[in-house]
Amino acid sequence: MNHYLSRRSFISRTAMAGGAMLLSNSVLGNVKLASANERVNLACVGIGNRAAEIIKELYKTGLCNVVAVCDVDMGAKQTQEILKMFPNARKFQDFRRLFDEAGSEFDAVSIGTPDFAHFAVTMLAIDQGKHVYVEKPMAQTFNEVELMMLKAKKHGNVVTQMGNQGHSEANYFQFKAWKEAGIIKDVTRIDAHMNMPRRWHGWDPNIKRFPMPETIPSTLDWEIWQMQTWGHDYNKDFVNGQWRCWFDFGMGALGDWGAHILDTAHEFLALGLPTRVEAVSLDGHNSFFFPMSSTLKFSFPKRKNMPKLDINWYDGIDNLPPIPEGYGVSGLDPNIPPPSTGAIEPAKLNPGKIIYGKDLTFKGGSHGSTLSIIPEGKAQEMERRLPEVPASPSNHFANFLKACKGDEKSRSPFDIAGPLSQVFCLGVIAQRLNTKMDFDPVRKEITNDKFANALLIGPPPAKGWEQFYKV
Repeated sequence: MNHYLSRRSFISRTAMAGGAMLLSNSVLGNVKLASANERVNLACVGIGNRAAEIIKELYKTGLCNVVAVCDVDMGAKQTQEILKMFPNARKFQDFRRLFDEAGSEFDAVSIGTPDFAHFAVTMLAIDQGKHVYVEKPMAQTFNEVELMMLKAKKHGNVVTQMGNQGHSEANYFQFKAWKEAGIIKDVTRIDAHMNMPRRWHGWDPNIKRFPMPETIPSTLDWEIWQMQTWGHDYNKDFVNGQWRCWFDFGMGALGDWGAHILDTAHEFLALGLPTRVEAVSLDGHNSFFFPMSSTLKFSFPKRKNMPKLDINWYDGIDNLPPIPEGYGVSGLDPNIPPPSTGAIEPAKLNPGKIIYGKDLTFKGGSHGSTLSIIPEGKAQEMERRLPEVPASPSNHFANFLKACKGDEKSRSPFDIAGPLSQVFCLGVIAQRLNTKMDFDPVRKEITNDKFANALLIGPPPAKGWEQFYKV
């Protein structure tokens, strides 16, 4: 696990990395770096927008050297901050060249690319024995997530972490403690909601085609940007976060926020995979991008001594779940990173969930936000019975780097994050087809719709990208 500590390449890179560290400290403040032999050598694939925030958070732990950076548009405005912060890091535009030419110089990789572009980079990284921090959701299709889990299992010494950063914050430890103490029990329903405006809410939902082709920016490698989805003409509404709007590239509000809202419930209630997924209501459904609002229902079977459970997902500005008596005010986690479009816009109900147990009802936010028992009178009655909740020993970024060193276990590894991501993949298929699906969690097949079942795999990869689909 600690083979990188004595790697010869580290010595040859120390001078260059040191220069980068001095500049980085001037940008990020005084970062207290661990000793040289305690730092992980890190390569970063995707360096703009959200990826830049990931890189800065990883570096601020003091546990890594950023020795290589890679982005399909190294001349774009959004990539310049990281390039200036780490001027001596080796630079690449094609991630395959990064691994071929600099693979011996790093031990872990951060992947902050569009949803569909996580897969190939992750598969190559694990094949080369690199530890992987990949943004949520893990991949765009159910099958890609399955292959990523199998690849990680095959290379058991590789550390994996999905970037749902709240999974290392207060909500994680509270949910775990409350579940183990029997405070959270006999849950039969969760209403999850994400009602902030989305990028596509200003678009015409009656669209009949993709947007018209535009001139590809001279600094952008459009073919590598598309990866296995090759076949689309460039348009500005496909890049820089806009990819999240389209079924061909992203996973909408569910893929974006589901892992921040439902992660602890999914893990500690042992939900696994559902047996039915239903598009209950879709406003503005079309064949190209996500609906203006969606209500989805996921039905999970009994698990050991836990009853059947339904998750109702609500997204859309005016698509709110039923609000129970005594709910009070919904809070907004202060650690939510702002979107690349600017500040977080206000919503009628901040992102979160309402958890219905047999005896207790809980409300909670997203990311690291803790749960509250509602109504307030019931919370006061339960106060003395609540267990002590331990503080997090490390945030999500430090947890990953410490796991790379063998000091901790990653909290959102692929065997935990994978099934959660697959739940969202199933939800997106229901949104795309506006359908009701029966799913066999053992055989991992949609049993009542052949076309929906084919979407578990999706269209075949573009020529030259088939190699990444081998475990």
